[in-house]
Amino acid sequence: MRSVLITGGNRGIGLGIVKKLIQGTKFQPEFIFATCRDVSKATELKTLADSNPKLHIIEIDLNNVKDYNKVFEAINEKVGDAGLNLLINNAGVSTKFTRLGLVKEEQLKDNFAINTIAPIMLTQKLLPLLKKGAKIQEDKPMSVSRAAIVNISSILGSIAQNDSGGYYPYRCSKSALNAATKSMSVDLKENGILAVCVHPGWVKTDMGGSQAPLEIENSVEDILNTLQNLKAENTGTFLQHDGTTLPW
Repeated sequence: MRSVLITGGNRGIGLGIVKKLIQGTKFQPEFIFATCRDVSKATELKTLADSNPKLHIIEIDLNNVKDYNKVFEAINEKVGDAGLNLLINNAGVSTKFTRLGLVKEEQLKDNFAINTIAPIMLTQKLLPLLKKGAKIQEDKPMSVSRAAIVNISSILGSIAQNDSGGYYPYRCSKSALNAATKSMSVDLKENGILAVCVHPGWVKTDMGGSQAPLEIENSVEDILNTLQNLKAENTGTFLQHDGTTLPW
């Protein structure tokens, strides 16, 4: 894999993926791009970038779809005709603990904006780069090292496993992301671009909380192992961090 973009790379799972990629234990990308909303507040990410020339920070508020060309230009300037190999749509927000009688319109809008609209529109903007990445390696099978879109989803987006209700903004936005991922897999298969959604597990992050059973490092290790083994038959699937297939 020559290049990878991780959105929401300043904290939690996104930052964990950045750290692992820098270490080069699973992949050894030449270019690692990570987005964050405010570089001045992304202290750890900035420190990593200062000491690792392969890491490039792109400052952007993903709510501003009109600014996505900034992401395209920043990546295109570095990768050129080689294109982009892996897009990890990781940035997310959560309004979890919301029962039907308490749901607010703004909660729904906020969750859909970042969890659903942003991954779809950013993928659309970066599609020419992903197609270049796939085309230049058209003699190779589908994989994340050729060209792939990985949407970080959640088991709470599974309709089949929803036996507790609630969580309307988050559940609905992640279910919609799962649907979008499936469509991406169908639409882009002929281009050799793989698309999957991955549930990272219940992880100890700002979003997951301190009671979560899974450490960031363990989740990220599992995710990268799973990505490393993805093949053409995996495109359009919903996977747990350890590679287990999850029900829609």
